Amino acid sequence: MMRLDKYLKVSRLIKRRTVANEACDAGRVLVNGKPARASYDVKTGDVLEVQLGARTLKARVLSVTEYAKKEEAGELYEFID
Repeated sequence: MMRLDKYLKVSRLIKRRTVANEACDAGRVLVNGKPARASYDVKTGDVLEVQLGARTLKARVLSVTEYAKKEEAGELYEFID
């Protein structure tokens, strides 16, 4: 289990944890269709929706790990339509 803000940073969906935290506070991050707080525990299989400006990223969590190299970050999730 890992906090949502940390997962967004480790997976590189959002570059900085503080930015991830602010996005959660502003209600721009949904987990399984519901607004989620930065302290939400991310689990494998969760569907994340991140609104970045006009774009919305929708991704399914494939694995949760404390650290990921840049090359491995893309393996933590898969984009879905």
